Amino acid sequence: MKNNIKVDVQVTYLEDQSDIGHSQYAYAYTITITNNGQIGAQLRTRRWHIQDETGHVEDVIGEGVVGHQPHLMPGESFEYSSGAMIKTATGLMKGAYGMVNDEGDEFEAEISEFVLSEPYTLH
Repeated sequence: MKNNIKVDVQVTYLEDQSDIGHSQYAYAYTITITNNGQIGAQLRTRRWHIQDETGHVEDVIGEGVVGHQPHLMPGESFEYSSGAMIKTATGLMKGAYGMVNDEGDEFEAEISEFVLSEPYTLH
């Protein structure tokens, strides 16, 4: 497959940056983007859909990730860390990266839904 971008996510609850009394739960996530395709591609944009337990949704749309628009040749990876603050102990995130390959074709690399959760809150 020409365009094949794999996105792996690891989530960490940030207890020291959370304020449960004020309904602020902080999470860090580390993303690894790997080009498993047959052609180079550049990440141009990001789109996040963040939802807490109450159903409150925040959509985040922007250029690049953490100030970068990485270009990945086949087999290359790019890793970065960022964070999210939600008002409940658990939430969900999903999204997509807007990509363009070296032939000029635009496509989206889907970021599958993942859970924001304190340790031991899900049974």
